[in-house]
Amino acid sequence: MDLIEENIVTISNEIAEKLGYFVIEILFRGDNRKKIIEVYVDAEKNISANDLAEISREINSVIEEKNLLEKSYRLDVSTPGVDRPLKFLKQFPKHINRNFEVTYKAGDETSNMNGKLLAVVGEELTFNSGGKNILIDFNKIITAKVLISFS
Repeated sequence: MDLIEENIVTISNEIAEKLGYFVIEILFRGDNRKKIIEVYVDAEKNISANDLAEISREINSVIEEKNLLEKSYRLDVSTPGVDRPLKFLKQFPKHINRNFEVTYKAGDETSNMNGKLLAVVGEELTFNSGGKNILIDFNKIITAKVLISFS
């Protein structure tokens, strides 16, 4: 990562935090003629299109003010979307009562489980799978994806 990208990452993290969000991932694509910056944010609450627009305006404003990019660029700010695994513990509480596909470490083995998230207490997540409750330490989770239900 070059210095300009590091600055954009720092700016994005600071602005997201100031506005009550957190950055999940930042991707840089494109070439020297047109840089594409994708910033994925989340929050402990649901995020609206207006929220994303506000974050984008603030990041754009600082990039322009500091003249970080000399060429044209496109800044895309969005939520990670349901197809991406959750990365941070603070993403889980808003998904209580939703179904998950979870891969996690159980001793020396890797286990897979589909179940409904019932609770988040500290770093312990309680899922119900097949009628029984399973407690999983967040630090043992390899991947956790929300399953989409159209019912």
